[in-house]
This record gives sequence, C-alpha cells and structure tokens, in this order.
Amino acid sequence: MRHLIIGVAAAATVATGTQAQDITLARFFGDCEGAGTDTSASVGEACIIQSIINAASAEIEGVTVNTLPTDWGNYYDQIKAAYAAGSPPHVHVMHRHRVPEFAALGALADLSGDLEDVGIDPSDWTESALEAVTYKGRTYGVPMDLHANLWHINMDLMEEAGLVENGEPVLPSSPEELLEHARMVKEATGQDYLAADFAQFPIGVRLVMALVWQQGSNIFTDDGTATINTEEARTAVETITQLFDTGYANPQLNYADSQQAFLNGEAAVLVNGTWVVDLYTEEAAKAETGLADYRVADFPTLFDEGATWADSHMWVIPSPVKANEEEYMAALKVLAFINEHNIDWARTGHMAVRQSVLESEEYQGLPHREDYTGTAEIARDTPPSERYGAIQDVLNRELQAIWLTGKPVEDALRDAEFEVQDLLDR
Repeated sequence: MRHLIIGVAAAATVATGTQAQDITLARFFGDCEGAGTDTSASVGEACIIQSIINAASAEIEGVTVNTLPTDWGNYYDQIKAAYAAGSPPHVHVMHRHRVPEFAALGALADLSGDLEDVGIDPSDWTESALEAVTYKGRTYGVPMDLHANLWHINMDLMEEAGLVENGEPVLPSSPEELLEHARMVKEATGQDYLAADFAQFPIGVRLVMALVWQQGSNIFTDDGTATINTEEARTAVETITQLFDTGYANPQLNYADSQQAFLNGEAAVLVNGTWVVDLYTEEAAKAETGLADYRVADFPTLFDEGATWADSHMWVIPSPVKANEEEYMAALKVLAFINEHNIDWARTGHMAVRQSVLESEEYQGLPHREDYTGTAEIARDTPPSERYGAIQDVLNRELQAIWLTGKPVEDALRDAEFEVQDLLDR
C-alpha cells in the first residue's frame, strides 16, 4: 500500500536569534525524494505532502522540519514505540479512528484555544472535520481531509460491455445486478469486472463494511457489543464472494497487483480510495497505459441506504511537546502551514476539510471532482473505539480466510465476533 516517513528521535534545539527550531515530523503516504517546494506541481500523495513539508521548512522563519523513512505497515507500532521511549516526533499524522486510542491515554496535546494564535480558524472546518479531531469536547488535531472508497472505472471496458448510457457508467443497484454486470464485462471483454486488494491491506474489509452499513447494520454498537455474525454481514460477504466463485474477480490480488491490473486494462472497476484520483488521471494520459478513458464514481448503493467506508487524516502534536513553549509554537506553525495548503493536498483526490476551499473555483475545477460529489453524504465508519486497529486486523484475517482458504462464512464471522467482543470488553 503506502509507505511512510517518520522522524522520532531528534531533540529540538531551542531557537535563539536566527537559530532554527528543529521539528521532527512523522507521516505515511509514501516516499518522494525529489518533491521540491512547489506545492502546486507535485503529483500523488507522497510527493504532494512532501512538497508541502519541504515548503514549510523553507518558508516558516526559524523552523526546520525533518523527516526520516520507514514502512507503512509499521507506522503505528513505530509511533507507539516512540511514545513509550519518551521520544515521539514533534508532529505526526494520524487517522481519525486512532484518536480515541491515543487521546484516552493522554498522549496527544490538547490544542483547544491555541490554534487561533497561529492563524488557524477552526470555524472554517467542515462539521465532519471538526468532529474528527474532537475527543470528549476537546480539539486534539488539525484535520487534513476526508477520504473514502470510490469506484475507479475503465470506461472503455464498460462501453464494450454495454454498461455506458449517455456517456455515464451504469453501476449496479443490487447484488443481483452486480453479478449480472460482472457477467456482461467478462463475456464482452474477457476481463474481470472488479479488482481490489483482497489479500493484503483491509480494502476488502472496508468494502464488506460498506455493504453492512447499506443494510442498516454495523460491526459493533455504541455500547460495545460486537454484531458481526449477523444476516447482514453474511449477505455482505456473499455479495463479494459470488464474484470470486464465478471468476469475475480475483481474491488473491494485493494492493499493488490490483492497482496494476486496473492500470493494465484488466478490470473494469477498481475499489480504492480518493487518494489515487490524481495519480490515475495522470496514468490514463499516457499512451502506454491500458487505462485510457478513466472515470470515478461514488460507491454504488446495492441495498437500502448509501454508504461507503471513510476516514480522515489529521495532524497531531504529542502532549510532551507542550511542555516546551518554543517546540510547541514551532509545531503549531507547521500545522498552520499544512492547513493553509489544504487545496494542494486536495489535488490528490481527497476531499478538502475547509469550507473556504470547498467553495473555491480552484477546488471545484479539480479533475473528476464532479464524479463523486455524493461521497461526503454517504461516508460512514464504525463507532469510535480505542481498539479500532486491532478490530480491523481481526476482520481482515477472518475475511481473507474466507476467500483465500475457503473457511466457511459462518465460522469466520463467528470467530471474528468472539475476538472483537473480547477486544471491546478490555
């Protein structure tokens, strides 16, 4: 999936005169050594965020921002180890779903009332963005985006299969239509209908959860009761496995392979996030790419109500940093710089979190933005939980056991519910 960049151990040098305040910054999103400082020219998550960080280091007087590389899959393990060792980075990225875990331990600095001092206006944030960085009424971060799963579409394959009307892709509105559309694509083109990372990262989990939400259910309740071994969950899983059983999708593809299959023209639809819209737009413009006519769509509603998995990226400051005023103010200035460049980050395909950016002509003119205007309305996630990461790991393991090893659906959902309930009870 995505690699990450993390700095965890450098101590800040207290600024005196023109001496720079050294700030370590931890992030994922991938590696990009040649990002430069032009925040409007870079492409893809890795280069866009690194260009913003580079520009912050170059433009914020008295502040130097340092980053160091490691792997995406170890990000939160590395962050937790850094906290445990007493040397967390001064600033680091975090997902919305991780806030309860870190804030409940007192690990994050309470930013309430301090953001305005560096020019950040929380009233400009969307309601969902403000909610994302709030825990028990206090503000623990600066939001950067709303990101969600979309359907990325090869219009040439859809056209060949007769699934384009008036220039728009025809998407399924039921599990039965999903299977029928998949059959049409396979018979007309010989290619798979749908590709996704079912064998590595939890893209498949997010897909199944979306179909559970569309049936008005969830994987656990607000009061901490696991609800995984349910009719809704079985229906959601079987909606996906029917594609594997009929040969219309390949469950053995990992993140890189599923993406490459789509770019090679070997799948009509790729389920992936907002973060690749600008990358696929650029790839589709290349003559050698098997994806020529690229389109994006909101996740289709196959059941009773629209829903797609969504999360948010934000920037936080560890609570120990607040003990040093110079470090803390420098870290806040970095957050303010990133917040100011929300339009640049939105070029990835992520949805902006500032109302002023959302309403701007520049944002509305970004490629494919009109294709998924309904995603913000159907964005969903589980109730907040300090155990979210572990719960997601359990679901990923059990779902992969279904489609990779043939474990019976009922057994997998039963085992997942038992483990998740144990996690929720801790």
